[in-house]
Amino acid sequence: MLDFPRWKVLSIVTVVMVGILLAIPSLVPEAALKSVGLGSLPRINLGLDLAGGSHLLLEADTDDVAKQRLALMEESVRTEMRRGDTKIDIGDISTSGGKLSFFVRDTTKLDTAVERIRTLTQPAGMTGQRDWDVAVVDSTRIVLTPTKTGIDRAINDAMGVATDVVRRRIDEMGTREPTIIRQGNDRIVVQVPGLQDPQALKSLLGKTAKLEFKLVDLTVSAADIAANRAPPGSQILPYPDNPGGVPAIAVYRRVMVSGDELINANQGYDQQGRPITNIEFNNSGGRKFARVTTENVGKPFAMILDGKVISAPNINEPIQGGRAQISGNFTVQSANELAIALKSGKLPVALKVVEERTVGPDLGADSIRAGVLACVIAAVAVILFMLVTYGRFGVYANMAVVINILVILGVMSVMGATLTLPGIAGFVLTLGTAVDANVLINERIREERRRGLSVVQSVERGYKEASRTIFEANVTHAIAGVIMLALGSGPVKGFAIVLLIGIATSVFTAVLFTRMLVAGWLRRKRPTEIII
Repeated sequence: MLDFPRWKVLSIVTVVMVGILLAIPSLVPEAALKSVGLGSLPRINLGLDLAGGSHLLLEADTDDVAKQRLALMEESVRTEMRRGDTKIDIGDISTSGGKLSFFVRDTTKLDTAVERIRTLTQPAGMTGQRDWDVAVVDSTRIVLTPTKTGIDRAINDAMGVATDVVRRRIDEMGTREPTIIRQGNDRIVVQVPGLQDPQALKSLLGKTAKLEFKLVDLTVSAADIAANRAPPGSQILPYPDNPGGVPAIAVYRRVMVSGDELINANQGYDQQGRPITNIEFNNSGGRKFARVTTENVGKPFAMILDGKVISAPNINEPIQGGRAQISGNFTVQSANELAIALKSGKLPVALKVVEERTVGPDLGADSIRAGVLACVIAAVAVILFMLVTYGRFGVYANMAVVINILVILGVMSVMGATLTLPGIAGFVLTLGTAVDANVLINERIREERRRGLSVVQSVERGYKEASRTIFEANVTHAIAGVIMLALGSGPVKGFAIVLLIGIATSVFTAVLFTRMLVAGWLRRKRPTEIII
């Protein structure tokens, strides 16, 4: 017991000092740290329930997923029928009733067409079904019907991608520790601490950011546009900022360049100082953009975002280098939001806000005050109990509790963890359980003294024998904490993080730190009796 190497003492002291230093930034107001140039130091982030912020519940438009699947399958069918040496001539494709159907003009090629179409379908999970049913009707018409299993898989895939896109968009806003989780099959919960005005967030997340470039169909008359009539291969799209005054325009359906080929977007200004969004394509997109602008000089080129035409300028000259500008009736904020939305990728499904809550900072401040008060009361009660019950050994245990709290704060700061109201509850629980190990050790020392062992022998056996029980008890706590961390979300996960960190730090402070203090006292005083 008295043999406590200097290297071990230095190691323990170093860990304690580093933990305390890392905890200090979280105990000092952020404004004070910034005033002395230390605002970049790691500190604990406060969750939505403590810092206030915005809570949004987003719901996906599952019908939009079905429509997109039909559109993609229509394009795939047209491409497949034109593939290879044996081209198959088909009639107009219909998408009415949520099904895709077309007839084969040459009935001798019907079986070949069916085989080609079947290659476009995929197995839907482990069910044995495929994502599309292919059937022949009236000996000439092929009908593709989306299966429920296929639709469910498409929705699940779309929601997974949508969750990632939402996370990237929020990260681009510079927010800290947002909570973004799926809820059910078609909903996403978004919690952003510190954001008191959710309007910008709603506007950003509401953008599907599906960017397309299409050529304008100049053959459609103004009367047909007003009547929403377009010839085959063209469509009428809204154009709110049309300089011609007509809030619609006719464009060809074929997408010349897609926003999927973007690699960067940022807000900028044109030569007149008006806000614009600069975009940059990858190599493939840049080549397409250059080819289209080269072949269509003098023609208008429509920029379409989420089904609405933003602008349709004339192509004055070929645009090389894969860079372009999106101009329109933008403010600096709207141009920046568009850049963020485009850079983070398009949403595979439209999202709408079905629930919105704003938590004020005053409510969070009340929660912090209540949590701090609970911690203070618990700390005082534990300290008094340990002093009265164990005397000097109670003082060592109390020192371990205080250092334990600071080390927890330091570890959470380094991890960039978020402290929530349940996390404060975890702190209070840690205060009560942090002295469990010392209670076991002290009671074991008492027992060894009653058996007649010397002071040094009693203390040594007390720490040695109690350590096994302490380890087993904390392993069971850690298992529960790991399960909560893995399966829980939001507040449950916040509680689990504090619990797991507290388990590790309490074992360190209660066993190693107090043992170092007791060993130093025994070496200095060589007592023949102890009061415990």
